[in-house]
Formats: sequence, C-alpha cells, structure tokens
Amino acid sequence: MTPPPDGVAVRVDSPTEARNPRTQDIDRLSTLDVLRLINAEDHLVPPAVAAVLPELARAADLAVGALRGGGRVHYVGAGTSGRLATLDAAELVPTFNAPPDWFVAHHAGGRDALVNAVEDVEDQGSDGAAEIRKHAAAGDLVVGVTASGRTPFVMAALEEARTLGAHTVLVSNNPTAPAPVDVDVLIAVDTGPEAIAGSTRMKAGTSQKLVLTSFSTAVMVRLGRTYSNLMVSMRATNAKLRGRTVRILREATGLGEQECTTALADSGGDLKVALVHLLSGAPAALAAEALERTQGHVRMALSQLAPGATG
Repeated sequence: MTPPPDGVAVRVDSPTEARNPRTQDIDRLSTLDVLRLINAEDHLVPPAVAAVLPELARAADLAVGALRGGGRVHYVGAGTSGRLATLDAAELVPTFNAPPDWFVAHHAGGRDALVNAVEDVEDQGSDGAAEIRKHAAAGDLVVGVTASGRTPFVMAALEEARTLGAHTVLVSNNPTAPAPVDVDVLIAVDTGPEAIAGSTRMKAGTSQKLVLTSFSTAVMVRLGRTYSNLMVSMRATNAKLRGRTVRILREATGLGEQECTTALADSGGDLKVALVHLLSGAPAALAAEALERTQGHVRMALSQLAPGATG
C-alpha cells in the first residue's frame, strides 16, 4: 500500500496511531537531533500522568481495599503493556517483601510472549476471559493496561472480572474514546501521537511505567510496607541487601551500627521488628506481636507500644 502524502489526514482509532506533526522530518536529522526530538516528546509524559492522578488514587485505594480483604490485584496486558505490568508485579516481591500472590500479571500469549512477539494473541478475547475466570475472584482488583484502550484480550478479561464481582480499572492512552466495557476507574493518559507513529513502546509505554510504578508504590506505602521513605519490608537475600538493612535501621533510628546489628540479631533478622523494637524500646517479642496485630504497619505498631513515638 502506498503511504499517504504528508499533510493528508487519515482516520485512526487511537491517538497513538496518528502521525506526529512534530516528528515528520525525523529521518532527515542527525543522530543527536533525532534524540533531542524524542527527548522533547518524552517531556510531555509526566504532565499527562499528573492529569490523571485523581483517578490513579481511586485505583490505588481499590487495590488497598482488595489486599486488606484477602484479595489480589491482577494486571492484564499484551505486548509492551503486558511486559511492563509483568515487570511491575515481579519487582514488588524483593522491593517490599510483598507476598508473591498479591500482584499477579496475565500476559497475552503467556511467558513466551514476554520475550518474543507472538502474533494475534492480543486479539483472542476468549483467552483473556478464561485467564481471569481461572485466577480471579470476587473482591479482587483487575487492572487492564492497553495503549489503544481496546485490546480484545484485555477488554474480555475486564468484562469477565465484573461478572465475577471483582473491581476493575482500565489504563489506556486513548482519552478520545469511552471504555469499551464498564469499569470502576478509567485512567486515560493523553500522551498523544508517538514520535514514530504507532510505536507505543515510546510515550505510551513510558506513561504506563510511570502509572504502574506510582500505583503499586502508593499501595505499598498505604499498606505500611515502608517507614517514612525507607524500604523496611524488603527481603535481605544477599550481602548487599543485608548491609542495606543495617543502614536503613541507622537512618530510621539515628543509632550506631553495632546497636542496629544487635537489634537485627535479637529480632531474627526481621528489619521491621528490629525497627519497632529500637524506636519503641519494647522487647523484640512485643514488637513482633504489635506488627502482627497491625498487619505489619510500623507506625500503627509504634502507636500501640508507645503513643507519640511514631515520629
């Protein structure tokens, strides 16, 4: 097919598929100017994400409610969107010591499609519905991620989730069109046309990374997986991380290395228990009990042991 000449408008289903008037001469530029042009487009992404923060907050609150109620958060996507969602879910376990079943990613085409492009899998709506029917339940939250806002695998998954009694969120880069299925929260990030038309791994993908990282981090903070801005719930699985636990304790308490190392040993290596033990002055066993009662929330545990000691 012969491409239309410059300046001829062609109807597209999503803004990400449209030709970007600012980059139509990109193939005539030097390497440095190509990069400058891409960088200029990338600067448009954070303001677009900022515009949807109220909707993102609603989605995060739904996730907190689901997890507190014993449910799970499911990410559903295809292609770049699915890969970014899978990455976000995978990183929550080592970063926040989140239980591995809290965030579950469902990628069209399965594991093979994470590293190799698998044709047509995103168009199989029945597969998306079957995936959610098998793994989700009432009380869960299902988050669909798709640049176009129309991917059949994702749409069918969201529709099935509603049938099961789960809450639903759609993250898209198509603010010009309503959600094809009924969802609780629609997060439509207006990143506009890509520097290379249809290459949604660019601005759309960047916005999805920002949205997912912000969403999951906010959920972890609200669930008490941090103390201040410190990763007190992380798993110390190697020498580097074991050293980091001592540094975090020192940052949070202002105490010396030896005192923090001893507290960690007294707490069985549990950073949160050691932290509550040091900040409250309560024995490690009582600190552990307080954390158990408050589902691991450091500030709540501290308020039970020593009112006013939460900083």
